[in-house]
Amino acid sequence: MNQASAGHLLGLIRSGQAATRGELQRVTGLSRSTVGSRLDQLFRAGWIREVAGPPPEAPTGGRPAVRLEFDASHAVVLCADLETRHARAAVLALDGTLLAEHSGALLINQGPRAAIDRLTRWFAELLEKAGASPDAVCGVGLSVPGPVDAAAARVVQPPMMPGWDGYPVREEMQRALAASVGGRGPVPVLVENDANLMAYAEQRHAYRDCSAFLLIKVSTGIGAGVVVDGEMYRGFDGGAGDIGHIRLSEHPHALCRCGSYGCLAAVASGRALAEQLTAAGIPTASGSGVRDQLSVGQPDAVRLAREAGRLVGGVLATVVTLLNPGVLMIAGDLAGPPFLTGVREVLYQRAMPRATAYLQVVTSRLGDHAGLTGAAAMVVESLYAPDQADLRLAAMAGERRPDVIPATNE
Repeated sequence: MNQASAGHLLGLIRSGQAATRGELQRVTGLSRSTVGSRLDQLFRAGWIREVAGPPPEAPTGGRPAVRLEFDASHAVVLCADLETRHARAAVLALDGTLLAEHSGALLINQGPRAAIDRLTRWFAELLEKAGASPDAVCGVGLSVPGPVDAAAARVVQPPMMPGWDGYPVREEMQRALAASVGGRGPVPVLVENDANLMAYAEQRHAYRDCSAFLLIKVSTGIGAGVVVDGEMYRGFDGGAGDIGHIRLSEHPHALCRCGSYGCLAAVASGRALAEQLTAAGIPTASGSGVRDQLSVGQPDAVRLAREAGRLVGGVLATVVTLLNPGVLMIAGDLAGPPFLTGVREVLYQRAMPRATAYLQVVTSRLGDHAGLTGAAAMVVESLYAPDQADLRLAAMAGERRPDVIPATNE
């Protein structure tokens, strides 16, 4: 990374490491003129602004130092959080402020084309509701319930997403956005696993000092998101955290949607509990239906949720021993007292005392907005990272210089 670059200075401002021109000079060792030149690039892009600083503490007074801050209002992010039967879409400012939101039915098993077309129609309506121009959109973040190759923005062999495997989500989303929303041109589209994004959002929101953060999402399926030193841990090819498909030897005949037998998700997920409740004469369609039953204290739902918690707790005893997290967060449709009680019963019984001595076992702080918040943060951190910021600034400078004639080989 070029420490003299405008992107690097932006990183220092956004992180709070430097907030004035003088501080930027001290931190980087750059001259006053060089800092001024780099800041001019950021001002022209509309990415930073000057604000009055606090009054000086010295009794002699003097003018307060002018402070620099990231201008979170200069662009917006479009985000969507997809579940198996419904989805949320939103327009967010760059600081995560929710500007407009919509939730509605969306069956993910109808395939990616139908889902993307519906989302882009929602995005068009939400931009109008938020009073934001299509030209203000700087990126799109998608949260999906399956493994993801983040670099390619493609879902990889998802058990609950038929038709999505290897589908060009980025390219098709850009196509659909151009048709439904318009704007200046294709914007970056980032795709990530839902549990990863939820963990990323929750850790940044309330547990920034936790260097090893683990979130378990238990809804229609079961997945884990891991944040280490502030970064999502995806594993070698995006498959980290898929604990719903860990096999349980005591349930060899439970058929999972992945085609295997004995998976944790086949007996302890929201889908599994919905099937068990339906078989007991309590019609329940999905994990969200189980949540509704739990909210009214339906006895069979409470019993099954506690039993599911015990099964998940048994798996988490191994996971916690391996990762040694400081925080274990339970989220999703089943994240209530019965399930949490079951998790704690078995986790503390089976895990080594050292692994749980300082472990905080908590539930979600952001609730249903964790996926959207994580998706927005992912887009912003990617687009305004120093190297990426420099590339974008260079492209913007090229757009402003129509007098420059491209070089040829003649």
